[in-house]
Amino acid sequence: MAADKIVVLYVDDEPDNLFSFQATFRLTFKVFTATSGEEALNLLEKRGFHVIISDQRMPQMTGVELFEKIQEKYPDPIRVLLTGFADMSAVIDAVNKGKIFHYLAKPWNEEELTMTIERAYKAWQDKQALKDSNEQLEFLLRQKLLS
Repeated sequence: MAADKIVVLYVDDEPDNLFSFQATFRLTFKVFTATSGEEALNLLEKRGFHVIISDQRMPQMTGVELFEKIQEKYPDPIRVLLTGFADMSAVIDAVNKGKIFHYLAKPWNEEELTMTIERAYKAWQDKQALKDSNEQLEFLLRQKLLS
């Protein structure tokens, strides 16, 4: 997925938070928003994202549960968890189950979140480069084995 801007999906059940995120980052990043984990999964079926940021505390599906589902089907996007609660068990679950890249407390700080998104995108690029290298090596190995 080549892009001029980093493509970010922000998931939060609070419309004010989605509006604030969109208003703050729309000029810097290509921003998409979802009000639930289910809506986020539907968006992932339609397009790719470099970075996915999710609130932890949402009805129906927590951020950790969302990241677990994403990890299974869409492992490439880099995942960042936001939570307004000092819930260390959620953070541990997010790291262990949802394979998050980073955890931030709400309310988020614009500068810190910008730097996190940029670092997450660099991790995404590194992951893609590694996948490409592996594919090239596998191709070369197959060619060698066939000759």
